[in-house]
Amino acid sequence: MKRSELSEANPLAVSAIIPTYNRSHTISRAIKSVLSQTYNIHEIIVVDNGSTDDTVELIKKDFPNIVCIEEKKLGVSAARNTGISKVDKKSEWIAFLDSDDEWCPRKIESQVAAILEQNKYRLVHTDEIWYRRGQFVNQMKKHKKSGGDIFHDCLQRCLVSPSSVMIRRDLLNEVGLFDEDLAVCEDYDLWLRITARETILHIDRPLTIKYGGHDDQLSRKFWGMDRFRIQSIEKLVASNALTANQACAAKEVAIAKIEILINGAMKRGNAEFVNFYQKKLKEFQQL
Repeated sequence: MKRSELSEANPLAVSAIIPTYNRSHTISRAIKSVLSQTYNIHEIIVVDNGSTDDTVELIKKDFPNIVCIEEKKLGVSAARNTGISKVDKKSEWIAFLDSDDEWCPRKIESQVAAILEQNKYRLVHTDEIWYRRGQFVNQMKKHKKSGGDIFHDCLQRCLVSPSSVMIRRDLLNEVGLFDEDLAVCEDYDLWLRITARETILHIDRPLTIKYGGHDDQLSRKFWGMDRFRIQSIEKLVASNALTANQACAAKEVAIAKIEILINGAMKRGNAEFVNFYQKKLKEFQQL
């Protein structure tokens, strides 16, 4: 596909960050989707998080002109944060892409055009196409993406996909990076910190393709994902960065999630888990 006139003008410098771990079977697809953008990407930074397969060798062989950083296996948050730290100073904007996903050719061009038209926004994300085990998946209503003031919606579940995001780096400087202490839901955590203070821009077109259902998907490795969301909400409330209304909503959601976890643990006869979250429940009720 030909480069757009917008790309030739190159009004915004955008760096792409791709974290990866043992994804030699998908990394080429991800990188090629960045190289195929109709808007010129300033740089591509792949951060390999300690792969034990031939991911690094494949990247160096097939894509010798992109930056490939090798580090120990520290998790996806650490990999993304490493990539952010290596972004060229010329780039005001950063776009993330998970190594099992891909971008549609006009994804970045569309985001740049939207930002130039409405330049008050510092985060823009897109709709997605979902595939699970190779089959197209219709998204449920609860997963619908949107823009504007979406903090309250984001409390329930993650409604922004890292692979769909383009974000100004000064916003990351203000709110902080991905929390490396969270094994999962690190994106949920960051979007809450951002939407608590910023309205965001949404492009109502499916410009990001997400692939799920594979065995190495992080969300499949951890049960009770709400455990990590509760941890994130607790941290956010303790930061005193929320308005009174936001804090009240956050507490209500956390309490509801804790009660669900307690009920599930009671059914399984997990007394230790029940005791832990009953204490957590009292803490939130007293806030």
